[in-house]
Amino acid sequence: MNRVKRTLAPYLLVLPGGLWLLLFFVVPMVTMLSLSLQQGDVVNGYRFTGHWQNYVDAVTDYRTQMIRSLVYGLVTTVVLVVMSFPIAYWIAFYGGKRKSTYLFLLLLPFFVSFVLRTISWRQILTDDGMLLHPLKEAGLLSPGFHILGTSYAVIGGLVYNFLPFMVLPIYVALERIDSRVIEAAQDLYAVPATVFRKVVFPLALPGVFAGVLMTFVPASSDYVNSAVLGSSSTTMIGQVVQAQALANSNYPMASAISFTLMAVLLAGIFVYARLLGTEDVMKAAAR
Repeated sequence: MNRVKRTLAPYLLVLPGGLWLLLFFVVPMVTMLSLSLQQGDVVNGYRFTGHWQNYVDAVTDYRTQMIRSLVYGLVTTVVLVVMSFPIAYWIAFYGGKRKSTYLFLLLLPFFVSFVLRTISWRQILTDDGMLLHPLKEAGLLSPGFHILGTSYAVIGGLVYNFLPFMVLPIYVALERIDSRVIEAAQDLYAVPATVFRKVVFPLALPGVFAGVLMTFVPASSDYVNSAVLGSSSTTMIGQVVQAQALANSNYPMASAISFTLMAVLLAGIFVYARLLGTEDVMKAAAR
């Protein structure tokens, strides 16, 4: 009896999480896949016909928005890595006893709703806002200069909203680095740049890997920043999905676009993992 309990114990511990994933991930995904191959309308209902043309239309009609979304997501991720690494590095190695305070201050703005934060940025970046208006009055900017409605505003909003998702994984990876390893490199007469390149950064790769995954995927599929801070020339694929599902009630097309985007993101993540070398990342994490 005890042997049976020991055998079943791991499966029973995993069961709640497995049921959660089954009910709220697998079942919705299968339903959405089925819906993407259906035809019909809201009035007459939808029926499964294996209509693969939805995927063809998704790629041909919304290729521009999909490419734009991936570019915005990639640029956002690169900017976040460049910005987040020094922040995480400073907190991990120079934060001292106030590390928790600095992390709390970093996260404090994110206790406010995602949408409200983005709307606040819209008020800041508007032509008559607190940022541009004084500069225009002082003659430092031309009257026609504007940021709102451009790709810079959208990417800026994405960078701001997803900053903690990059900082925290990198911080955790840096926090786990044994200081004796760095001291050993310094004892071997390695200059600071070499210590960072040969020791610190390779050991921080698991955090960078996790941060990229946690920012690139949601940033590429985001629609709030592009809707609030952008314009018709900065429309992202998330806005298209929202319009097809909520405004047009074209659920098969919305599902097809979502699955196409998911496939592209998964392919990109797989290539990224192969180029970075997941085995090297896991070895670095094990250390």
